[in-house]
Amino acid sequence: MTPDHDILIAGGGLNGPALALALAGAGFSVAVIDAQAPRARAADDFDGRAYALALASRRLLTALGLWADLAPRSQPILRVEAAQGHPGEGAGAFRLTFDSAEIEEGAVGHMVEDRYLYAALMKAMAGRVTHVPATQVVAQEVRPGHVAATLSDGRTLTARLLVGADGRGSGVAARAGIPRRGWGYGQTALVAAVDHDRPHGGTAWQYFMPTGPLAILPLPGNRSSIVWSEPDAAARAIAALDDQAFLDLLRPRFGDFLGAIRLAGPRFSYPLSLSLADAHVAPRIALVGDAAHGVHPIAGQGLNLGLRDVAALAEVLADAARRGEDIGAPDVLARYQGWRRFDSTALGLGMDSVNKLFSNDNPILRTARGLGMGAVTATGPLRRAFMRQAAGLSIDPMPRLLAGRPL
Repeated sequence: MTPDHDILIAGGGLNGPALALALAGAGFSVAVIDAQAPRARAADDFDGRAYALALASRRLLTALGLWADLAPRSQPILRVEAAQGHPGEGAGAFRLTFDSAEIEEGAVGHMVEDRYLYAALMKAMAGRVTHVPATQVVAQEVRPGHVAATLSDGRTLTARLLVGADGRGSGVAARAGIPRRGWGYGQTALVAAVDHDRPHGGTAWQYFMPTGPLAILPLPGNRSSIVWSEPDAAARAIAALDDQAFLDLLRPRFGDFLGAIRLAGPRFSYPLSLSLADAHVAPRIALVGDAAHGVHPIAGQGLNLGLRDVAALAEVLADAARRGEDIGAPDVLARYQGWRRFDSTALGLGMDSVNKLFSNDNPILRTARGLGMGAVTATGPLRRAFMRQAAGLSIDPMPRLLAGRPL
């Protein structure tokens, strides 16, 4: 039989549409099954949600033709400062400092609001990708030469490959029999945006507090996004506070280096956990993004890891099609898994270790951590190696899209 599409993608967040655009550009027929209504996330009002896009992710968006429109609405990350701290005491004596000028590749990353990135993806898919909104994949069956996906509206679509981009609770992965491993951190992230009196200068801050990390990420203008992690019970109590009481607790942790702060939008919260799929592939199935690896946001790498998957899978499939191979064949999918599984698992476990190492107030560990951060800052080659890793420039081999090149 002739399938309805070459590839079906379950999940219309960010990774799914990005993958669809990459594959459509390589000549594939693609459909995105999106649980969200068409404009549920593309509203014009500011809601505070934003992403730290690594340099390699920016290059992927350039290769997909999206960055020219996003660039004027983005904030370059020119400098990163990481330090230990206590509420009301400011940063500790030792800092880990990264300056993007050292790697001579431009900004180490960019902050982009969710509303702009999502809207850009939706706009680019129009006319190129079949978008099925307000619908979910509820069943799937692997058949000879294709996979059949049953949708929540009763339809069945067929394709040579089904991609799960449907998050940590991936139904695609579960139905394919791919188990998950992981654990909760007993922490909840409180997410908001603040206006402040002084300019941030394009600097991103990561404060390691005994109860969990606090990230202060620069947005356009005198505005920053915060990701504030606290133990679950404390976070629930903080989330229940009114805006003024919330700010009263945030200020001693945030500090006064940017002057007075004010909430700039709504507040969100979500529990933190590690969730790693045992495999990235199954017969005629591939997983990307959180469906393959849900990680701690301590280094802002969640979306960047997903876009690495997007770049690698798109390249594997495009090259296989050019060679006349079946894109859903086990050996083709094994190339994708071999390319991505070690990197994503290692980075996920690495962030897990960093969070456990820093989320305590042990005086011996505190001293050792400070000395280690100071040593990295003082050692040029080591410092630049960390910067290149954070920018996504250390992937070997580098997928073409992450280098800004077409498939």
